[in-house]
Amino acid sequence: MLKQTAKTAFLHTIPVMTGYLFLGFGFGIILQQNGYGLGWALAMSLFIYAGSMQYVGVGLLTGGASLVTAAVTTLMVNARHLFYGISMVDAYKGTGKRKPYLIFALTDETYSLVSQGAPENVDRKRYYFLVSLLNQCYWVVGSALGALAGKLPMDFTGIDFALTALFITIFVEQWLTTKNHFPALVGLISAVLCLAIFGGDRFLIPTMVLIATTLIIHRSTGKEEKDA
Repeated sequence: MLKQTAKTAFLHTIPVMTGYLFLGFGFGIILQQNGYGLGWALAMSLFIYAGSMQYVGVGLLTGGASLVTAAVTTLMVNARHLFYGISMVDAYKGTGKRKPYLIFALTDETYSLVSQGAPENVDRKRYYFLVSLLNQCYWVVGSALGALAGKLPMDFTGIDFALTALFITIFVEQWLTTKNHFPALVGLISAVLCLAIFGGDRFLIPTMVLIATTLIIHRSTGKEEKDA
């Protein structure tokens, strides 16, 4: 069962591996070119492990941001993980000692895999753990390689666009594989609306609140219709 679970987890994380190696590579390069080497890349990828926030973190480090600024920025960038965590409460029940790590390692890409549930032929707890662990390993390796490559005399202009490209890929994949497009449309419309109202620096938290409120109301309405 362990061998089958490990094999299944690896196969399911191959798309994430290709993305994380490249994204981590980009992060490592940017970090190195801003004066922070391999040690920083490994430490941030092991103990922070938040792709988009790590990219933002480079700017916070180089700009000498205060702890308050860093804390508020982190909350805004990673606010979506609050909703990820809430939706995984039932799925992560009974995972025992693995639960703290599962919570820590719940990135966007990991969530896209574990939120679909574990395949029938594997151990659920081990599957969730291995998917989370493998994905972080991919990110750490990519970051380390990028930090080493950042020392090379090459032009890496535009490498930071990799993160945006990955989010677009995830959205398209979930759109194509899911019949119910209502949540995706709510997220897209909410983001565009809040971006127009609050601007690029302040739109994330209002977007999350609007999405959550809309989906809760939609779910409540659906339950009332079923009960009727």
